[in-house]
Amino acid sequence: MAERGRLIVLAGPTAVGKGTVAAWIREHHPEIAMSVSATTRPPRPGEVDGTHYHFVSPEEFDRLVDNDGLLEWATVHGVNRYGTPRAPVERKLAQGESVLLEIDLQGARQVREALPEAYLVFLAPPSWDELVSRLVGRGTETEAERERRLATAREELAAVSEFDTTIVNTEVEEAGRELVDLFRSRPPADPAG
Repeated sequence: MAERGRLIVLAGPTAVGKGTVAAWIREHHPEIAMSVSATTRPPRPGEVDGTHYHFVSPEEFDRLVDNDGLLEWATVHGVNRYGTPRAPVERKLAQGESVLLEIDLQGARQVREALPEAYLVFLAPPSWDELVSRLVGRGTETEAERERRLATAREELAAVSEFDTTIVNTEVEEAGRELVDLFRSRPPADPAG
């Protein structure tokens, strides 16, 4: 039987660069499996269904929730729902694969509850001003959406103490390497406690 894989959860405030760091890991470390979240939000330019997210209807999302098909899920910024399909993560861990979940704070809390062996990593911005600059610079949100995301970010930053470690995302490659090093240095936890 294969040794159980390592599960690392990457979370942090909006616009901190979770997706960018995860993309760097996907490109440079294909041995680390990336969980693909389901979401009810529409795709942003360049996003591919099944690669970046599984874009689903609200009704499809409801079915996943009702059938315990999600490891975690949440309504983010009071608008769209996101969730991690349970079966692929459980299967990969059982096969000894390392898995990275890139999710929000609410989801990280649910994963900690569902899979206590998960190692939670908080991706932090170098500063609040840098976080605001990144969010505004994306140009993908309306003014109202930016304000909603910044309000959420303030709450998310206050939760840093709930995480096992923090990585400051000053430079994507450096943050990615720090995250990969955690997979290599942390022995897999015994899910039985």
